[in-house]
Amino acid sequence: MDETDETDEVARTGGTGGAVKGAAGSGDQAAGTGGAVRAAGDEAARRPARTPRAVGAEALTLWVASRLGIVVLAAASAQALLAEGGTVAPFPERWKHWDAGLLAVVAEHGYGGDPSREPDEGLPAFFPGMPLALRAVSLITGDWWLAGLLISFVAGAVAVVALARLAEFEGPPGAGWRAVLALLLWPMSVFLFAGYSESLFLAFAIPAWLAARRGRWPLAVLLAAGASCVRITGLFLALALIVEFAVQRRPLREAPWLAVPFLPLAAYSAYQYGRTGDWMAWKTAQEAGWGRTMVWPWESLSATWDSAMGEGQFAWAFRMELAGAAVGVALVAVLLLLRRWSEFVYVGLQVGALICSAYYLSIPRSALLWWPLFLLVARASTGSRRRTGVIAGYALVLGPLAVFHTMSFMEGAWVG
Repeated sequence: MDETDETDEVARTGGTGGAVKGAAGSGDQAAGTGGAVRAAGDEAARRPARTPRAVGAEALTLWVASRLGIVVLAAASAQALLAEGGTVAPFPERWKHWDAGLLAVVAEHGYGGDPSREPDEGLPAFFPGMPLALRAVSLITGDWWLAGLLISFVAGAVAVVALARLAEFEGPPGAGWRAVLALLLWPMSVFLFAGYSESLFLAFAIPAWLAARRGRWPLAVLLAAGASCVRITGLFLALALIVEFAVQRRPLREAPWLAVPFLPLAAYSAYQYGRTGDWMAWKTAQEAGWGRTMVWPWESLSATWDSAMGEGQFAWAFRMELAGAAVGVALVAVLLLLRRWSEFVYVGLQVGALICSAYYLSIPRSALLWWPLFLLVARASTGSRRRTGVIAGYALVLGPLAVFHTMSFMEGAWVG
């Protein structure tokens, strides 16, 4: 992506900054008390535009610092276990729990699973993007778990840089690092470190969205096709891109590009049909492996509520599911009120599917893919000193939850 072009585009679309400056000038002419506002506007006008490289550097600094923080947390946790007389697995193996292990099984043995064990009917729920990446990187690392960590690290770096640039593009200036911080402090951000598919999906999806917002549709749909290889969420991204295309009133001659993100979805369905005779094998696998059948939303809420109010190790996880669903519904409502139609479609379809499952499962983790949420947090915390307190409050409330869930995951607990 050409940095000069992007800087010009950000400056051109920086409507917030221009509006403030224009309002300051009008205020000066209307009243003498507007001098301070005019001075602030003039100072903002003299301030050089932030380059994509600077925005990306801020994002990468936060990303690397947060990864180092998790490593320190893991080391402290291991030391505490050793002091209590316990044993500690090697660092890469502390991240092999749950879906990370299933993705490694697909990467090593294919969708038939480990031949030495009972067949796992849930494996087709995992799209091939992450297993293929694991297979490729494991040729270098020689270790499935280390390969997963390395993929998440590199893909996450790409994702946060794109998120920061998207936040700066949308405005206001300075929103970039705040959006990244909001993502990294999300309670389930541990899944951006472990060998899960969230980081890899975001590494394709957010740059795709940024390219679409900038009107670079060939690049946008190709990146979205990459996202479709990683998760079924690529379907919702593809549909949202159609809405964004319509909102931008792009020429109809460019419309055929919009079919590209659907091609990996069709290819995977055809592949599984050849294996199982089922065009919707990924959906059948969700039902077989996790019991995720479609029900009315009040039935799903009732089932989750009963589990959350019960006892046992999963009660806390189901309480987080309820909180995640509440955030999702609120986000959909806000996007609707703001008339952010394409983002409304992207998030709304996901939230609708999740709350109509037999019970709430992995909703807080799925929220990692809702970048409009983190853009809204960034906008709400950018500007006056009072607004800056928004991101501080966000960090104080959600940061401890992120630490708690990271430690719980390393110990093998189910956290989402």
